[in-house]
Amino acid sequence: MLDSVCISGFADEISPDFEKQLQTVTKLGMHYISLRSANKKGIADYTVQEVQEDLMPVLEKYQVRVSSIGSPIGKVGVEDEEGFEKQKVQLEELCKICNLLDCRYIRMFSFFIPEGKDADAYRNVVISKLKQFLELAKQYDVILIHENEKEIYGDTKERCKVLFEEIADSHFQAAFDFANFVQCGEDTEACWDMLQPYVAYIHIKDAVSTDNENVVCGTGEGKIETLLDRAINKEGYSGFLTLEPHLVLFDSLASLETTEAENIIKENKAKDGAEGYAMQYHALCEILKNIQQK
Repeated sequence: MLDSVCISGFADEISPDFEKQLQTVTKLGMHYISLRSANKKGIADYTVQEVQEDLMPVLEKYQVRVSSIGSPIGKVGVEDEEGFEKQKVQLEELCKICNLLDCRYIRMFSFFIPEGKDADAYRNVVISKLKQFLELAKQYDVILIHENEKEIYGDTKERCKVLFEEIADSHFQAAFDFANFVQCGEDTEACWDMLQPYVAYIHIKDAVSTDNENVVCGTGEGKIETLLDRAINKEGYSGFLTLEPHLVLFDSLASLETTEAENIIKENKAKDGAEGYAMQYHALCEILKNIQQK
């Protein structure tokens, strides 16, 4: 394994049960998770006290740390003012949770664009709202990492670059997601060329463009091995590689995806979440082994 990177993952794809999540990751030899949901409850719905009382004892029991908070912040309609105000309140609590867990990153998004509308027309309002999120994060010295999700403003490399250039703050960086770019019709290598200076975090998820289905990492069109080799061996990337397998239909997927879950996971590729997670972990380990030998 390469010393400069650390494998983490969205463990709620294993099971809604938090203890089972941690049992599985530790059996694989992992020591980090990205905390998105636990015990059938999204992290944005937890309070600091609940995390301290309900989740931290389990994290301590298994000696697992949190690499990032997998929040839904920014996953709201760009015209939904009530939703935006609610998310500002949630973000402040998430920042406190981040500090409690000694975690640096909160994953977030740049707002869903109304169907049929021109995303570029919302540029200024998106940037204004993101800056409001950013001011909250900076109060707690938390880094917001923007994921290039489908159907949001920042779903293409060009619009992602607009965000990073316009906001231009070290507390606002990129979480690079290979599969989401593939599913948006983007070439991941061109995306990396454009966005590499802003990347602070990497999601390990792969897909094919023929039907936009998620597949085991390294078997799709994300060019994961090529780009990780470049990032780690040539450009000095050091940090987290966070597994997001999307290989089985897990409990909270419907709330995470705007498109039907069956469109991206047409059939389970493993018997259960734990097996799918292990498949992704071992595939990534093989990619890293190949990179190390180059």
